[in-house]
Amino acid sequence: MQKQILKKLLLRTQQRSRLWAALAALFTGTLLLLFAVMIWWNFHELLYGRTQEDKLGSTFLVIGKKVTNENMGKPRATVFTDVDIDSLKHVPQVEDVGAITSNHFPVYAMMGGNLAFSTEMALESVPDSFIDKMPDGWAWQPGSRYLPIIISNQFLDVYNYVFAPSQGLPQLSQSSIKLIGITMKAGTAEHGETFVGHVVGFSDRINSVMVPQSFIEYGNGLYGKPNNVFAPSRLIIRAKDPSDKKFTDYLESHNYNTNSQNLRWSKIRAIVEVVSSATGVLALLLMGIGTLVFILFIELTIARAQQSLTLLIQLGYSPKVLSGFMVAQFLPKVLVTIVLALLVAVTAQFVGSNIINGQGLTVSALPGWPVWAAGCISTAILLVLIVRAINRAVSRV
Repeated sequence: MQKQILKKLLLRTQQRSRLWAALAALFTGTLLLLFAVMIWWNFHELLYGRTQEDKLGSTFLVIGKKVTNENMGKPRATVFTDVDIDSLKHVPQVEDVGAITSNHFPVYAMMGGNLAFSTEMALESVPDSFIDKMPDGWAWQPGSRYLPIIISNQFLDVYNYVFAPSQGLPQLSQSSIKLIGITMKAGTAEHGETFVGHVVGFSDRINSVMVPQSFIEYGNGLYGKPNNVFAPSRLIIRAKDPSDKKFTDYLESHNYNTNSQNLRWSKIRAIVEVVSSATGVLALLLMGIGTLVFILFIELTIARAQQSLTLLIQLGYSPKVLSGFMVAQFLPKVLVTIVLALLVAVTAQFVGSNIINGQGLTVSALPGWPVWAAGCISTAILLVLIVRAINRAVSRV
């Protein structure tokens, strides 16, 4: 009964259109703020991933020096010196650098049966810490005739979809190619050795035919040119964020190149940052306008009820009680508005995650913690501003 009397005395002059306009501005601003944080966080999750397999912006890059008209025919101009490698290690985004060592001795591969063909081979090796999927039996010691091999999945695709059909050869699955022995002849006809190579693994990281580093070092030392310094022509880098603009600018300024697909996220990241920042600024602007309109509406409502407030205070009501009553009337409306914005954001995240996950990517079905943090912080600030405005308005009366 007491609440009904207070409502009739204090809220009889409310203009509903202004109230709904203020709440609509708050809803839109809150929703846009949540969307801005969601866009940024989802891209962050796609770029960095919760596991190594989830990452879009792979932290491993294979780089080489660009071949230009000026350095064509100058092999020493396109290899990496110790100074180059040391400089790369001091780049802020670079966590580790590994040399991709190639064979500087002849290697000839032959296969018999239905797959009868032979070819010269270019082999490479990398430190074991840079291999994406370490297979069992990945080791070689001088004297062993068994040679483990890792090939790029891209190479297998080229064989299955290009080479095999054109030559009338059977296509091979990953499991079947592991069963085939490959005769590998290293060195010259007069001075060489024969090994039996077996594919033991596949790589998505390095487009090459890889063998253990000990085999490359053994072959280069025994069959390579005497006193030759085997400087790497390619390096593999583990970077914190390969899409970082400073890092990509460094590669460009030093005339280093890599697969453009590996850096594609640098451009997308820039677009996402612009979109999320612009959306965030617009959201803060709308929330500010909505908060201001809402506070003005409250102050106007209290000002119009000045006579009733004065009468109630004369009857024994304290300003604290009257402020509490006004807060209880307006805060639930604000909280409902914010909860509705959160529900819309959660629904959008759920629908969006289903679409993205259907494309083979991984995004959480619920908004990440930054979204909830942004919602809680903005709500807390909004409630504090409204409560203080009500207390001031009642105190003035």
